[in-house]
Amino acid sequence: MLLDSIRTQLDALSKSEKKVAVAVLKNPDLAVSGNITALAKNAQVSEPTVVRFCRALGYDGWHEFKLKLAQTLALALPNADESMLQDDLAADLVNKICSRSINTLLDLRNNLQPAAIEKALDLLSRSNKIEFWGQGTSGIVASDAQHKFFRSGVPTVAYADPHIHAISAALLKKGDTVVAISQRGNSTALLHSVQLARRVGADVVALTPSGTPLSDLATVLVPIDLSFNIDPYTPISARLAHLVVIDILAVGLALKGGPEFRKKMQNAQKALQKLDMQFDSFLRHPPKL
Repeated sequence: MLLDSIRTQLDALSKSEKKVAVAVLKNPDLAVSGNITALAKNAQVSEPTVVRFCRALGYDGWHEFKLKLAQTLALALPNADESMLQDDLAADLVNKICSRSINTLLDLRNNLQPAAIEKALDLLSRSNKIEFWGQGTSGIVASDAQHKFFRSGVPTVAYADPHIHAISAALLKKGDTVVAISQRGNSTALLHSVQLARRVGADVVALTPSGTPLSDLATVLVPIDLSFNIDPYTPISARLAHLVVIDILAVGLALKGGPEFRKKMQNAQKALQKLDMQFDSFLRHPPKL
């Protein structure tokens, strides 16, 4: 949600902008129902400070921010932000976890920047090789990305080991692209590898929150501004958002490649179907020993 995005960027805001953030987080409904003067008075700052706060979050100004906040509150589903409780029934878990996941995707749809996706696709379509880097949970996303992209005939690899992607970074060259995936954007090891990649002339598409150290190193930033401060019983919504962005990029790249890419994907699908048929035949008619 937008409110989660504000929480994750608190440390990057100035002292006065942070006052505005706190006021919005404390009573988002009041921020939507009031005007910029009311919010400035509530936060004890000037109206230009409110505008600077909105721009720091990536909006053109107060009106665009207010509209996005109103959309977020209107789309929010009941129980989406409730914590998991010890005595929750199965029905409670279904409602809470599904609602939170749905809200994450709604927030992603409303805030993901098409211009950033287009820039990333332009860069990826010109790349000689694409490498996906991530660590921990983001390493799982990197592996998923490699699987989706290589089925289109794109030379790809995925590395989740920081030692391996550091070595790989040194071997990259101009025309290669790294897709660096991070939910927090501050992993020391990943930042080191990305710096090495940029130093040898490779490009970097970063899937990470805006205002993070990783976002500053990106050739193209695809900002995914979601909260990662969640309780241990809650699914990692940020991973779901990253997986969806990977799907968008994979499909977009295939469409951008035209009929040739489509044919490669169809050939890959046929190969899988043939393998499944052979395996099924083996199970039905096992060889006699």
